[in-house]
Amino acid sequence: MSRSTKQVVGVVLAGGQARRMGGGDKCLLEIGGQSLLGRAIDRLSPQVSDLVINANGDAARFCSFEPPVVKDTVEGFVGPLAGVLAGMRWTLEHVPEAPYIITAASDTPFFPRDLAQRLLQGAGNDGLSIVLAASNGRVHPVFGLWPVALADDLEKALKSGLRKILDWTDRHEMVEMVFQIDTAQIDPFFNVNRPKDLVKAESIAERVL
Repeated sequence: MSRSTKQVVGVVLAGGQARRMGGGDKCLLEIGGQSLLGRAIDRLSPQVSDLVINANGDAARFCSFEPPVVKDTVEGFVGPLAGVLAGMRWTLEHVPEAPYIITAASDTPFFPRDLAQRLLQGAGNDGLSIVLAASNGRVHPVFGLWPVALADDLEKALKSGLRKILDWTDRHEMVEMVFQIDTAQIDPFFNVNRPKDLVKAESIAERVL
């Protein structure tokens, strides 16, 4: 089955509560003169046909960014799976010809520029396989390719109390796509969780495009 990144909607997950950073919108913190969210948008938008930001609260705080803001469709802060579902529902309504969404975390400023292409390589012929990124011996479940056909199943799982991504993916066909550590020894899925990570990211940004 032929696949193209033009069949994919990108979803930048920006709804975390950032407790380890002291709260607030971590995605608006800057490294190298650009916000984490801006970096994520710049990396993912060329890889997909459409792009949205998943975040809750007042969408006006993201008015300087071009992609539309999509809120969780399940009430209460239930974690990144709610963002996956929100992206699926938006896609079904606005880009119904797209069978997949690809999610990326806004606090991971150096994720691969070929993320969508590589994840699509792992998609099964039935169109129902979930493909998650992995590197350095770890799975990164917020970086994944998700068939929108699974939206109803995911909503049912969330409403039944399921919260962990891998608990849900274990119920379905799941493929890991391994990304290599680059020659500069930078894990492409290094993420900014704490203030010290922001300092490290600033240093990395000086030598990574």
